Amino acid sequence: MSQSKLHQASTINSSPRKLVQNHLAAMEYEQLRSGNRNVELTLKIEESLVKNDAVLIAHYYTDPEIQALAEKTGGIVSDSLEMAKFGATHKAKNLIVAGVHFMGETAKILTPEKEVFMPSTDATCSLDIGCPPDQFSAFCDQHPDRTIVVYANTSAAVKARADWVVTSSIALDVISHLDSLGEKILWAPDKYLGSYVQKNTGADMVIWDGSCIVHEEFKAKGILDLKNVYPDAAVLVHPESPESVIEIADHVGSTSQIIKAATELPNSSFIVATDQGIFYKLNQLIPDKHFYIAPTAGSGATCRSCANCPWMAMNNLENLLACIESRDNEIIIDHQIASQAKVSLDRMLNFKK
Repeated sequence: MSQSKLHQASTINSSPRKLVQNHLAAMEYEQLRSGNRNVELTLKIEESLVKNDAVLIAHYYTDPEIQALAEKTGGIVSDSLEMAKFGATHKAKNLIVAGVHFMGETAKILTPEKEVFMPSTDATCSLDIGCPPDQFSAFCDQHPDRTIVVYANTSAAVKARADWVVTSSIALDVISHLDSLGEKILWAPDKYLGSYVQKNTGADMVIWDGSCIVHEEFKAKGILDLKNVYPDAAVLVHPESPESVIEIADHVGSTSQIIKAATELPNSSFIVATDQGIFYKLNQLIPDKHFYIAPTAGSGATCRSCANCPWMAMNNLENLLACIESRDNEIIIDHQIASQAKVSLDRMLNFKK
């Protein structure tokens, strides 16, 4: 069993050479559980999933223990697009979504006949928070001639106002398609992803001013400094990152596309600019390669590599068990909003490249 190649700078003002290993991310499920204080808890969760005819759907950015548990029990670990598809087709009556709130809402919209629960309904997203439905609707009213395309990281009410929903994995393809039809686009909420799409498609786009608090913090200078230490490392970047970071990337893509690139590129090491939760899957799939967290702050910061969503971190084994057994944190959506949002979500799911 290989050890993790997840590295981060260890102290204030430390150089990129002063790296520490995080042994958790590369461990397989049994190693995570063996001798762990959570062994009894994970066993209870396994039993409760079966007893309640439930399946665990986890995002790549959740804790490695949760990701491992999802895989062990027949669930899935994936990005938001595959999470949506999996929940819509799985036979379980109850869906347990470990992620952030919009992911639970999406699961409920697509499978209204199922009950959907989350470990924490307080786990949200800065992109969702930064795009309030009433303000967004007013913004849309100011541009009535535009096709409204919203990122998946939005509330059900915002999706209900949209014509299309996209994830980062299909944003370029959808906008290219709409642009080929001569449509002008209103894009929300991530300005960095929107600018990246606009630059690469040439589409006529009006872009909402929103951002992800994790990806916005990546710094080009810090990445280049790390690149000087590891000159053979390829730089993998999520398109929610600032343009200066995207410009120095060897590959830009969604979470799943970053994982795919790491498996296919010949490099033996990578600098990865996205949430560090991804390192569990990277080390699991490619244990012989080395992965380094892209710096998110300057030399005066208390943490050089803080790439960890605080809302994703709200998912833990304790509240996961509680939501299954006590049926806490059920996702309930107004019927009219859900019906309207399903139209734009179905367009996303039915889109063919």
